[in-house]
Amino acid sequence: MDQLVCPKCKAAYPLDDRRWKCDCGSCLDIEFAAAFPLAKIKSRKPTLWRYREAIPIKDNSSIVSFDEGFTPLLEVDIDGRSVLVKQDHLFPTGSYKDRGAAVLISKVKELGIKEVVEDSSGNAGCAIAAYCARAGVRSHIFVPADTAAAKSAQIQLYGAALNWVPGSREDTARAVLKAAEKVYYASHSWNPFFFHGTKTYAFEVCEQLGWKAPDAVILPVGNGTLLLGAAIGFRELLTAKVIKSLPKLIGIQSENCAPLYQAFRRNLKEIPRIVKKDTLAEGISIADPIRGTHIIDAVRESNGDFVIVSDAEIKDALKNMAKKGYYIEPTSAAAIAGASKYLAKSKDEVVVSVFTGHGLKSTEKMLKIVAESRHD
Repeated sequence: MDQLVCPKCKAAYPLDDRRWKCDCGSCLDIEFAAAFPLAKIKSRKPTLWRYREAIPIKDNSSIVSFDEGFTPLLEVDIDGRSVLVKQDHLFPTGSYKDRGAAVLISKVKELGIKEVVEDSSGNAGCAIAAYCARAGVRSHIFVPADTAAAKSAQIQLYGAALNWVPGSREDTARAVLKAAEKVYYASHSWNPFFFHGTKTYAFEVCEQLGWKAPDAVILPVGNGTLLLGAAIGFRELLTAKVIKSLPKLIGIQSENCAPLYQAFRRNLKEIPRIVKKDTLAEGISIADPIRGTHIIDAVRESNGDFVIVSDAEIKDALKNMAKKGYYIEPTSAAAIAGASKYLAKSKDEVVVSVFTGHGLKSTEKMLKIVAESRHD
């Protein structure tokens, strides 16, 4: 039976209930029987909606889309090793968050919701704002006051109401929760429909590999929206017997903000409180991820691991990728820096990673790096 379920208290709700959290206060998951009619999938347009039977939207007329998805999977040389990298920086709004926004805002349209709130360090806000614009839904996006100007401009030009919140990313999360008491919360970390968009990353990777799973998948992790989505996707493919095994999930965190790495390494049951420092990889600078224990569980289930990287390593990876023609934002470079560390201990594996966001999202940071390079 398709339904919303609470992993904490086990309560269940109809899939069409206009709720984004359980009555007990916990986040929700979706129980949904995904199907993969491979012949049909192959005959469809190269978008993430080719996996229609695996996406929990009832009516095709509810779909809000820019024909997004099925991004190229390219071989990229990292330290002399070939890694397959999904080019998710090429999505309509410039990041993989469009995967989640496409499905979540389609559900918003299906439920007849006309107004939503969301909080973000930038990319998720851009994605929700764009898809709301396409759907004719009013959106209110809450961002930290120091959010990159490029992302802030993008959000506003989509017609969203932008709310700058003084303080930390966590302050922004608290501010939006107050607003969400009255308006539907189209959250990329709380709302389970977002993860059923990001899971299409796993579907595309496996199809592009001839319906086989890679050995390892290396992803940057903050709130875990891509890693948890990928975990759902690979699990659904395994349950449907499309693939024979799960890949190892390797989560990459900045050493300046690594609560998940700390919890995993110390085998903690809860995510520890940390004092985070500024990092180039703002997209994964999350000190208190809502689904933190779920992320840890997904990595453990896959026999995966966490890797931390420094800002210096992120900067080096960013420059190296740019010299190969890839203009990516620092959070994407964090995954590449992490891949470099993982590969040093890995042999003869099919390794897949991702460029999560476009470099044009971080122009101010890029200009600083260019200026520094002139003086090196």
